[in-house]
Amino acid sequence: MVNRHRRSRIPGRADEVPAESDFGDESLAPVINAEELVRPGGKIDPDELRSRIESVREDSELMPRIQFVLSRDLNEPRLDRYLTSRVRFLSRSQLQRIVEAGGATVNGRIAKSSTRLKRGDTLRLAIPPPVSKDIKPQEIPINVLYEDAFLIVLNKQPGIIVHPARSEQEGTLINALAWHFAHVSGGGLSPVGEDLARPGVVHRLDRDTSGCILFAKDEEIHWKLGSQFEQRTVDKRYLAVVHGRVEPEVQVIDAPIGPHPSRAKGYREKMVVRHDDLGKPSVTICRVRERYRDHRRAVGDQDFTLVELELKTGRTHQIRVHLSDEGWPIVGDSMYGGRTFVDESGEMLISRQALHAGLLAFEHPKSGESVVCTAPSGDDLSSLVASLRGARLVERVDVSGTVPLVRFGL
Repeated sequence: MVNRHRRSRIPGRADEVPAESDFGDESLAPVINAEELVRPGGKIDPDELRSRIESVREDSELMPRIQFVLSRDLNEPRLDRYLTSRVRFLSRSQLQRIVEAGGATVNGRIAKSSTRLKRGDTLRLAIPPPVSKDIKPQEIPINVLYEDAFLIVLNKQPGIIVHPARSEQEGTLINALAWHFAHVSGGGLSPVGEDLARPGVVHRLDRDTSGCILFAKDEEIHWKLGSQFEQRTVDKRYLAVVHGRVEPEVQVIDAPIGPHPSRAKGYREKMVVRHDDLGKPSVTICRVRERYRDHRRAVGDQDFTLVELELKTGRTHQIRVHLSDEGWPIVGDSMYGGRTFVDESGEMLISRQALHAGLLAFEHPKSGESVVCTAPSGDDLSSLVASLRGARLVERVDVSGTVPLVRFGL
């Protein structure tokens, strides 16, 4: 459903990106000694380093490591700053993602971006293979909410990732859009992000999160949409069913989010609330829509709440982390403490996290008009809400600033 009207701007953004999860056994990986490539003046030629890495890849299937041995103390001893100055063919954000996912060690121990280096330290950095830029068109069903010559908004289904990643080159929304443009509507995706196999991707959603997602078809449009997200003038609303009774009815969750302190496998993709230099400011407005109480029990584990979330920032897993940290994990979100929901007949109604991006509103970069897209919730989330309404006492909450549930098919 798409509405065009003038609206008051309510900031919102979500940008959820999965991290690399496994770099293999460092003791078996081929090692490139960066000091052999140092030129007069102390700089490492990025093209020469990249060429050496590609040469190593041809001879080994294992992920190569670049090794640095510090011959002196540094003026800026933080690991992330050192890597930015030495590995110049990767961007700062790419380097941070590798480090946060456990791909850097200092003296054999997994390091953090904030790890301080000193003379004599041996640093090794894993270099994942580049993502293929070749996008294979695939006939995958998509639900188009809005499309014109400049952009397209989809109602993303759960279980599909947005763009190709190292382990999954096919079956993504980008593959589906390549087929859609070739056989249905014409046009193509913006070249912005093409070097990372994510052309046209303005923002992203988790694999199992459904709902509104926006892609740009034109480079200028892409940059202008990206600017709206950066300026937080995009209104993006989510619905979630959570464990427990959420109180008060409206609250602002203001808690910084950063990577999980453990780099062990199984934790590398997780984010947590943390109040150190790795925690980034993160703000979510949580509004209660309905509460469901099991009349056979006192308030407790069998209570559930339907909430509407408005994001003021866009951190990885922000909604999931904030709700879990407050003691209200999302139903089905096993990574952050949520449990599966089984109805009175013993049927599991939803096999993923009960999280849906229900509304996306932005200013069209070309016409200046307001475009408001609403995505009906999927059958699984609708069935979950219907089951809760039928088996429990329902308390409907009327708070200002929310979107009518009927617009989401609820």
